[in-house]
Amino acid sequence: MPRAFAESSDQWLAGASPRSSEGPHRSFADLHVHSRASFDSLASPAALVRTAARRGLTHLAITDHDRIDGAVEARAMVGEVAPGLTVIVGEEIRTIDGDLIGLFLERAVPPGLTVDEAIAEVRAQGGLVGIPHPFDRFRGSLLRDARREALVASVDWIEAHNARVAVGNGNVRAAELAHRTDRPGIAVSDAHSAFEVGVAYTAFDGDPSTAPGLLAALPTAELVTGRSSFYVRLLTPLAKVVQRARGNGKVRPARDRSVPVDR
Repeated sequence: MPRAFAESSDQWLAGASPRSSEGPHRSFADLHVHSRASFDSLASPAALVRTAARRGLTHLAITDHDRIDGAVEARAMVGEVAPGLTVIVGEEIRTIDGDLIGLFLERAVPPGLTVDEAIAEVRAQGGLVGIPHPFDRFRGSLLRDARREALVASVDWIEAHNARVAVGNGNVRAAELAHRTDRPGIAVSDAHSAFEVGVAYTAFDGDPSTAPGLLAALPTAELVTGRSSFYVRLLTPLAKVVQRARGNGKVRPARDRSVPVDR
């Protein structure tokens, strides 16, 4: 469960790096971010990487909707654009039961699977699985009824704080769920623009650069919480219109096997 909730990251975003007052063995990770590979974002992978490095993050997971090519692009450039930052390839997977986050992926997991099938696909790649925005009334949630709380035992973490949960008590309920089920909780920005990267993030002891490393670090999670600006969130509907005009809508569900993406 979450070790602590820190104060809002506003002061850090104003210029202070989270690394400025921490020891050398601390990591600072935003594990849910979207690039223009998503149907609802226009953020380039390069902009996300540069912003994450400038704001003092050590790890950034790009988790586009049903695709990993944006994350793969970011990983390929990070050594040149932002040395010292680790990019984790992830995906926000649209299952028939709700959304799921997979990290440390080698190939995209197709949408339209059951949650059990999607978890099995991620595990087969040696990846980790988390539940995003579990009680957000406006987005696909795996926890739409009490029956699905049984799924919590199958995942590695819960988003106890998502900076884009703007209405209701969704984050409070998510943190309570993490506590009640003894699942690690993390804080994420769920950024759909470079402006939002690191608005919320998680500090860890150790190095979460690999699946075993993150799994070992999760119990040490310290959540740094914040909320995305209402005005910045207004960019998302605009991004959807632009992406639709470009022919980049939602990935259609398919029940065939995952399609490998070149590393």
